[in-house]
Amino acid sequence: MDARENVVVVGAGLAGTEAAWQLAERDIDVVLYDMKPERKSPAHASDDFAELVCSNSLRADSLANAVGLLKEEMRQLGSLILRVADRVAVPAGKALAVDRARFAAGVTEAIESHPRIEIRRQRVTRIPDAPLVILATGPLTDSELAEDLSKTLGEDCLYFYDAISPTIYADSIDESIVFRASRYEEEGGDYLNVPLSRNEYEDFVDRLLHAETVPLHSFEAALYFEGCLPIEEMARRGRDTLAFGPMKPVGLVDPRTGRRPHAVVQLRQEDRDGTLWNLVGCQTKLRVGEQKRLFRKLPGLGDAVFARFGSIHRNTYVNAPLQLDARLELKRRPGVYLAGQMAGVEGYVESAALGFLAGVGVARRAKGLPHEAPPPETAHGALLRHLQNADARHFQPMNVNYGLFPPLEQAVVEAALLGASGGGTRRGRRRKLPKREKNEMLAARALDRLAGYRDRVRPSGAGIP
Repeated sequence: MDARENVVVVGAGLAGTEAAWQLAERDIDVVLYDMKPERKSPAHASDDFAELVCSNSLRADSLANAVGLLKEEMRQLGSLILRVADRVAVPAGKALAVDRARFAAGVTEAIESHPRIEIRRQRVTRIPDAPLVILATGPLTDSELAEDLSKTLGEDCLYFYDAISPTIYADSIDESIVFRASRYEEEGGDYLNVPLSRNEYEDFVDRLLHAETVPLHSFEAALYFEGCLPIEEMARRGRDTLAFGPMKPVGLVDPRTGRRPHAVVQLRQEDRDGTLWNLVGCQTKLRVGEQKRLFRKLPGLGDAVFARFGSIHRNTYVNAPLQLDARLELKRRPGVYLAGQMAGVEGYVESAALGFLAGVGVARRAKGLPHEAPPPETAHGALLRHLQNADARHFQPMNVNYGLFPPLEQAVVEAALLGASGGGTRRGRRRKLPKREKNEMLAARALDRLAGYRDRVRPSGAGIP
């Protein structure tokens, strides 16, 4: 392909904008389609690109967590998404949380100002007839485009349901009851905490179990992603599920009583100014009126004013082990690549990472360069490995996790165990590495292996402003 021909990218979420940016930075002209403002999904609030549903959508930032490693790899590889996210970060303990509006505006500004990216704001209902196409329409793909893709694949696209938590205004929270603290920190903290006694918790669960939800269509099964289960679904698994899950009180002391509450609802800052706060773990498909009644019964939230109510939306994806090759290209439609959640990963960070891989891969193909795959020991490589090697009969989207990585070499493990024991006798050595130490060793190995790949795929003379 002549490098001067346009590559078509469909979808301007995190995967699509990352893919378009990486192509443009490698001197490839891009036509980027986005259906907004003509049509918006339930998760869209503005006309900007790369919208997030909550401030903490980018999750943990420590290398002891695989998604923290994935973000560090993206930083080193020149990710637009991570550059903007770091610039508009808000306090969130050990997580990377962002001001959602500033984040979307920052990504939009970068994409709109790039001279090699042409933006067309219109729906795409069929796979474009172009030599190279990246479909990054995300989990909320237009129904007509999803139908066309299904015909191409010879099977229906798969789906599951995801839910969003409510957000309330800071000045409607009673901070004489709700206290600021992060788990196990003696002073201050980045979270607000709603303390519940045993009776208050039981009352909350009772109300939750009897509240009316928005029904699914009769032809759809209630398939939920475990990492973002609606709070009412969690409550149905047992009365104490919430108290041991998103409402666990460990590491928190109510300053009014000097004791640990029976349960807590945590609120996380949504914007840099601290105007909006998200109810952590309270993603829901309850009707709006029920959400008002339920959450205003919580201590300190009696006058809560909602900026956004919780909702549920359908996520569409393909059976990656059957349909995609190692370059994210459709086996049945050469020249068409998938990126983001549609390709079979879960999470915004993972989606942006696949956008990077698709953008770099297509750019190299457009220039006639050989394909470069990330080393399997890296987080990027581990995600691709999962998409290739997962059981196609039971395939579901997955977040990055250290269980996807190749195990540490036995000699490395033995050396770590021996070093920790001070070179003592075999009887005195540890038999197993602690999880955190093992994860940090996996992260160190990944970043070491990433260096060569980074140098091979780096755009010449380009940099993110």
